[in-house]
Amino acid sequence: MAAALEISDLQAWYGESHILHGINVSVNEGEVVTLLGRNGAGRTTTLRAIMGLTGRRTGSIRIHGVESIALPTHKIAHLGVGYCPEERGIFSSLSTEENLMLPPMLADRSAAMPLDEIYAMFPNLLERRHSQGTRLSGGEQQMLAVARILRTGARLLLLDEISEGLAPVIVQALARMITTLKAKGYTIVMVEQNFRFAAPLADRFYVIEHGQVVETIAAPELNSKMPVLNELLGV
Repeated sequence: MAAALEISDLQAWYGESHILHGINVSVNEGEVVTLLGRNGAGRTTTLRAIMGLTGRRTGSIRIHGVESIALPTHKIAHLGVGYCPEERGIFSSLSTEENLMLPPMLADRSAAMPLDEIYAMFPNLLERRHSQGTRLSGGEQQMLAVARILRTGARLLLLDEISEGLAPVIVQALARMITTLKAKGYTIVMVEQNFRFAAPLADRFYVIEHGQVVETIAAPELNSKMPVLNELLGV
């Protein structure tokens, strides 16, 4: 299976603060991979470093076989990468549909998900398509943030804590969304604190501690590795 993302010895800094100390992660096309770890371990910084949103970076980040460590953020996006940050970034003065129509499409326009397909996946957004961004619930805003990435044509999705603080019914809807996207061949890297949400979805888990991967667990190993995870995460 071809690798969508290969990270080798990734080091990253915010100013003088050295945050990542040699991250090694590999994600195949069509896989769902979850980055686990305590707060401050370096999980979000890993996603931001992939997008070129940290300070200095060294090491190697290959996206669909292309070395991206020296590329600016907009060139990284054009490799087919979509980033959904924890803060979502919904444009409050625009309607749901205007938010969806706003992002520029990447070079391969055929990869952009059509509106009718997005509305089929997110019926809430269809119902609220004329509502302003500020009038959406937290869960609807999260759906919109992910749907907006799909409109660009990105096929490698970086999702940061998408289930955080949401009602269980919305979390279930997001889990169904990830299952659907995986079936469509999307590659997904998630940072998640909600282990119950991530556990049934991911093919592989990377546990990050102090800016390094300290454990790699394949989905079939999850039950046998729970004592290790309990020790590392306190889940």
